Amino acid sequence: MIQKVNIFTASIALVVLIVTFGWLVFGRYVLNVTPTWVEQLALLLVCYIAFLGAAAGVKDDTHLGVTLFRDMLPLGMQKVIIVSIDFILAAFGAVMFVAGMALMEFGWDSNLPMLNIPESFRTLAITLCGVLVCANAGTRGVVRLLNFSQWHPHCSAKGS
Repeated sequence: MIQKVNIFTASIALVVLIVTFGWLVFGRYVLNVTPTWVEQLALLLVCYIAFLGAAAGVKDDTHLGVTLFRDMLPLGMQKVIIVSIDFILAAFGAVMFVAGMALMEFGWDSNLPMLNIPESFRTLAITLCGVLVCANAGTRGVVRLLNFSQWHPHCSAKGS
């Protein structure tokens, strides 16, 4: 359910981004009045699209990875590396969450130009991504560790 909300939110942000850039082009070239708020909104939306998309990639186990050397190792070592990567990703997500919370606290008193909302709305994307990455990768790592002897790294795209 959380994954669907995550992807839906990123998708809505992408649609809003496209519509606002359409408005920017229309305003600039047809009305001869450039809406100045579009750039700041676009920067905010790109943060949400990127970070929520990254969290979705971790959940679906489609994040960027180079498996050439791992795949050349014996099966047992492959499993150890895959589980280790899950826990490293979870730790990275936890660091993102803690740093994101600090950035949100720091930016609450300053506003985004043209949008007049707290800067913390931009860093909220980092914080949400950190929570999702930590929860998703950590859960997957625990499940893989508990089923260590039963799963095969190459039997599906998700490694389960």
